[in-house]
Amino acid sequence: MAGSSGGRSRLGEYFGFDEHETDLRTELIAGVTTFLTMSYIIVVNPTILAEAIAIEGYSQGEIEQMIAIATIVSSVAAILVMALYANRPFGLAPGMGLNAYFAFTVVIVLGVPWQTALAAVFVEGILFMVLTAVGARRYVIELFPEPVKFAVGAGIGLFLLLLGLTEMNVVAASESTLVQLNDVAADPVALLALSGLMLTFVLYARGTTGAIVVGILTTALAGWALTFAGVVDRGVLAPTDISGAQYDITPLAGAFLDGFSGIEPATFLLVVFTFFFVDFFDTAGTLVGVSQFGGFLDEEGNLPEMEKPLMADAVGTTVGAMVGTSTVTTYIESSTGIEEGGRTGMTALTVAACFALSLAAVPLIAAIPNYASYLALVVVGIIMLQGVRDIDWDHPAWLISGGLTITVMPLTASIADGLAAGIITYPVIKAATGEADDVHPGQWALAAAFVVYYYVSAGGVIGGS
Repeated sequence: MAGSSGGRSRLGEYFGFDEHETDLRTELIAGVTTFLTMSYIIVVNPTILAEAIAIEGYSQGEIEQMIAIATIVSSVAAILVMALYANRPFGLAPGMGLNAYFAFTVVIVLGVPWQTALAAVFVEGILFMVLTAVGARRYVIELFPEPVKFAVGAGIGLFLLLLGLTEMNVVAASESTLVQLNDVAADPVALLALSGLMLTFVLYARGTTGAIVVGILTTALAGWALTFAGVVDRGVLAPTDISGAQYDITPLAGAFLDGFSGIEPATFLLVVFTFFFVDFFDTAGTLVGVSQFGGFLDEEGNLPEMEKPLMADAVGTTVGAMVGTSTVTTYIESSTGIEEGGRTGMTALTVAACFALSLAAVPLIAAIPNYASYLALVVVGIIMLQGVRDIDWDHPAWLISGGLTITVMPLTASIADGLAAGIITYPVIKAATGEADDVHPGQWALAAAFVVYYYVSAGGVIGGS
């Protein structure tokens, strides 16, 4: 027992448990919670990227298993930097949205070989590492207008809420109103997901530790139980197939090197630019949003020593390209672990350990249905709406830029687009109210950069992301 206590003491000193008012048990629960809400990426990322990656002699299923391993390896590399260097409780993995841009726009639509697309991701990662090391990324993020910084958390919350309800089949697309309430009473997934959501709400309201983890696991187990009992067919509440893992990723790892041969410079630079631009602001928005939620921001809305967590996604992106996956970024699902009390790198280290362990149990990770994992996003999405209380709604610049930041994120399913809306409007409205002197020249430059980016994108020079 003495040795165990000494180990806990050393961990506490290294990660600063006392300083952050946390303990080992809380950090472990928070890490498991974050992992469970992120674990879908192990299944989803391979499904998306395999649409664009073809390797002679291997089936699509085998390629998906290779990409699953690459997804885990890149996530672990990034999260270890976050845990041991940055000492922050954030999880990282290949980002949703950018993986779809990689597969469907860059490779399928633009016709860029997948190896070249990986080379572009590698270049982006190296650029991120250099810019982070010299402090350029931190400087740009600290230029974000205050209303944008304080609105990011609520915007991400609405984004999570919509994403979760959609995946749970509670909300569905509509031609007339864009979204509408689904036929919940006739949908087993929606019924079970809502039951699990209500259970999680009740546990959270009662202050139950690990409420989100309990909700996810209970809902998943209920889905399997109903399937085995014959209440529903296989594939409705539980996955149809759970296959073994393909651990030989040598046909995929290192393929980015082949991508540097025979590249078309103009197209390559545009692809690198798009990966860089979108990932830069997605990561920035997520980092500020979850940091606000966790109480890590200072009085100016800045994250102290921001360059350290930024280095984590730079390293992860570089490693990811080397082993065969798209851009790695900080995950909004980190909010779930923060809600469970995670405050230090021990939470992130736990997430990394869970990802590493999942190498031996990829089929078991796939056994957790998406609707069970996504109920956590609904819970945290609602909680993150508390961020709106930090916004000065009486000032036009705060009202307009903060309001647009919050609403554009869920409406476009893009953190970067929400940030753009707030960053572009802030200096304009400040000038309109006679407060142009309060606007930093860099904020005008940021707004102009976004305008140029969207002009180029809409002009067809770059495909839609």
